[in-house]
Amino acid sequence: MPALSQPRHAPHDRRSRRRAETRERIFRAAMSLFAERGMAATTVEDITELADVGKGTFFNYFPTKEHVLNALGEIQLGNLAAALEDARDGTDPIAEVLQRLARALAREPGRSPALVRSLMMAHLSNDAVRERVVDVLGQGRGILAQILRIGQERGEVRREADPLVLARIFQQTMFGTMLFWSMHPGAPLPEWISQTIGHYCASIPAEGRSRAGRRP
Repeated sequence: MPALSQPRHAPHDRRSRRRAETRERIFRAAMSLFAERGMAATTVEDITELADVGKGTFFNYFPTKEHVLNALGEIQLGNLAAALEDARDGTDPIAEVLQRLARALAREPGRSPALVRSLMMAHLSNDAVRERVVDVLGQGRGILAQILRIGQERGEVRREADPLVLARIFQQTMFGTMLFWSMHPGAPLPEWISQTIGHYCASIPAEGRSRAGRRP
């Protein structure tokens, strides 16, 4: 599983490493319990017991159990940044880059339908969490737009489309698929995502352009 991203230029002394490791352990314990039981049935005490930390330690890192989910945004922004580097590399078509990104974004929420429902509930019920989610979505949309703009420059994505609009539709597609899967679980979430994003990718190519002739 990807580790939580660390602040840029973070000091690498022993104390900082221990804090990062403790925060990671709390996050992983919470995610495991949310996936198993859902957030409503999980208490802070449950999380601290599984993470083997004191309750006071928990609150040094997260104001509430809902705020633990904000750490997920760090992982997702890391996945987006990796996809942008993937796109810039230019080895694979943008459609493949987007498919890999979608599967990466679905990896954590796909651990259980209960986890997806917990995510959605936290976003809707906690103002501070919702504000953070809106911020992360905005950052993610900007990165997605850069990926799609690269596709336009290569002739793989239709140039008349606004990359930010295409990025927003990508996010809507991801959220809608995850929500529907959480209510009707069957096949693993990555399978649902691959199929849905496959349809998305089929709707954005530039007409009459192949990857072989993608350069203007």
